[in-house]
Amino acid sequence: MLPIPPGIPIVHACGRYVVVAKPPGLLSVPGKGEAKQDCVITRVREAFPHAAGPMVVHRLDMETSGLMIVALDADAQRELSGRFERREVEKDYIAIVHGGPDADEGTVDLPLRLDPDNRPRQVVDHIHGRAAITQWRVISRDTATTRLRLHPVTGRSHQLRLHCAIGLGCPIVGDVLYGDGHAGDRLLLHATRLVLTPPGEQEPRVFVSEPAF
Repeated sequence: MLPIPPGIPIVHACGRYVVVAKPPGLLSVPGKGEAKQDCVITRVREAFPHAAGPMVVHRLDMETSGLMIVALDADAQRELSGRFERREVEKDYIAIVHGGPDADEGTVDLPLRLDPDNRPRQVVDHIHGRAAITQWRVISRDTATTRLRLHPVTGRSHQLRLHCAIGLGCPIVGDVLYGDGHAGDRLLLHATRLVLTPPGEQEPRVFVSEPAF
């Protein structure tokens, strides 16, 4: 039986990497200070004591739930990180937003940068911002909300949250930073699908996690 990191469902595990379904409200990596050491990486390391190297491949915002891959050896971390950097990984998210876009699909292309006076907020900056592109498609519409599938072509911090709020004019439900969410609200954003070629393998694998909302 596979070891299970406390509070984190395992989607797939082998000797070199593990794919977990991160719950909302849990950090991806350790933060500063003793109070912020509980995170995905710490829990995976406890469950897989043979893990070595930096382990971190990519991150999800603390408020975001869904698929996250963690390397269990240094070579796997290097290879997987390279795939993310070269945009060789397909990522899809499910979000529920307030209101809804007029069209049924499209692309948001808005460059982003950190707002140093209001961390961790990001802002749109057409001069100094880094390229950020998100493809989106409507899954279903309700009276006051819309369910979207979001496909980030790039991977900037808070990209999906800001592209929905500003690019589409439809903030994600529960977003405290870019919408009208309140402390303690659940951000309705979930990393639902990852497609990548794992270390030591030749063919891509598809990992799926359905959202709880």
